[in-house]
Amino acid sequence: MCRKKQVALDAPSDGLSFLWYLFAVEYLILMTKKTVLITGATSGFGAAIARQYAAAGHRVIVTGRRQERLTALQQELTAAHGTAVLCLCFDVQQKNACFDAIENLPADWQNIDVLVNNAGLAAGRDPFDTADLADWEQMIDTNLKGLMYMTKALLPLLKQSKQPHIVNMGSIAGKEVYANGNGYCASKFAVHALSKSMRIDLLPYNIKVTCINPGAAETEFSLVRFKGDAAKADAVYQGYKALTADDVAGIVLFVTSLPAHVCINDLDVTPTAQASSFYVHKS
Repeated sequence: MCRKKQVALDAPSDGLSFLWYLFAVEYLILMTKKTVLITGATSGFGAAIARQYAAAGHRVIVTGRRQERLTALQQELTAAHGTAVLCLCFDVQQKNACFDAIENLPADWQNIDVLVNNAGLAAGRDPFDTADLADWEQMIDTNLKGLMYMTKALLPLLKQSKQPHIVNMGSIAGKEVYANGNGYCASKFAVHALSKSMRIDLLPYNIKVTCINPGAAETEFSLVRFKGDAAKADAVYQGYKALTADDVAGIVLFVTSLPAHVCINDLDVTPTAQASSFYVHKS
C-alpha cells in the first residue's frame, strides 16, 4: 500500500470547501493506516494496546494462547470501530508455532508495519535458592525467547514496510534488580540489552526499535505472579494509584506515531508515586 506523510490541514469556512477538506482528511487517514501485530493480546497491556490502535483506525493482528479471549476482542473492536482484526492463537514459547503463524499469514495481512512484543509474565517471587526452575524457564521462554522468535519471523515483512517499528515491552525490573526478582529481572535485563542490540543491527533497514519499561501497573500481572492469590496481588497496588493498561497503551501508540525521522529508543514510565523499583510512596 502506498503511504504518504501526514499533512496538517486548515479547515476552510465555506460549505463546499469544507466537504473537500473532510474528504482530504479521510484520505490521509487511509493512506497512513498501519498494520500492527500485538503479542499477548488476550489481557492487560496487549488488549489495551489493540483497543487504542483500533480506535485510531489501524488494522490489528492479535495473538495469544486463549482463543475465546481473542475472538471476544476481535468482535469488540470490529463492532466499536469497524476495524479489520486478525486473530492468531498460539504460544510464543513454541518456536515452530511462531514461524508457522507468520509464514501462513493471508496475503492481505503481510504488510506489517509495527510489531509490539508484549507477551510476557512474572512467575513466582521467591529467593534464588528456593525459586522454582519451571518458573524461570517459563519466564525466559516467554519474555525473551518468544520475543526473539517473533521478531526474527517478522523481520522479512517489516523490512518491506515504509515505516517499520518494533516495540519491546520491558520493565523497570530490567534496569534495577530487587529482592526475590531473580528470574524475572534477568529476563527483562535481557530484553533491554536485546532492544539496544536490535536498534544497532537494524539501522541499515530504517527499522525503529523502542523498549518501553513500565513500573507498577495494575493488570493481571501480579495475579499471575502470585499464581492466583488475589490477596497478595491486590496488596501490591494498595495505598497509591498504579499505572493502568490504558496508560501504557497510549504510550505505545504515541511512540509509534512520531515523524519518520524520530525514534524513542528507551522509555521508563512509572506512577507518580513510584520513583524506582525500590521507592513507592504509599498513603
